[in-house]
Amino acid sequence: YEHNDILPRSPGTRTPEYLALNPNGRVPTIEDDDFVLSESMAINMYLARKHNSPLYPKDLRNEARMWQWSLWETDRLDRQVTTYANHTTALPEAQRDKAVADAAWAEIEPAFNVLNGALSKARWLAGYAVTVADLNVAGARRRCLAMDLSRWPAFAEWLAGRWARPAAKKARAMREG
Repeated sequence: YEHNDILPRSPGTRTPEYLALNPNGRVPTIEDDDFVLSESMAINMYLARKHNSPLYPKDLRNEARMWQWSLWETDRLDRQVTTYANHTTALPEAQRDKAVADAAWAEIEPAFNVLNGALSKARWLAGYAVTVADLNVAGARRRCLAMDLSRWPAFAEWLAGRWARPAAKKARAMREG
């Protein structure tokens, strides 16, 4: 494959060539011969299934769990954690709004409880081995590495383990420089 290092919200996402592939102007996007796909979780599922990876569950129920957790993450945590991080640490202090951060936290806390509960019962989100669900949820939760997760020990241990893998370290280094 050929990797084009285009950062989120960079000028590279606004070129006519890139917008022809992904009109949303967001990363990532892949071109697989004549097939173009965007959205990281969809890309992960597609590539795992296409290449018959053990990351894509063969069992229908575990496949459904993979989808469940991946979709759950985008609904229950993705925007909420970003909003919380922006209004507690990422934005300049003058632009932070405590009420916005508190409202985001009010949604994050019960979601962390759900995730911690699931990971207290099973090592992985979708079956008896790591799957795209673990990759998708942990990948999207990179910002949580800087959060105090001591109230959610199963989640904290699982997240640290997912990000301790060599491939995850490499991806994080590419993203953070």
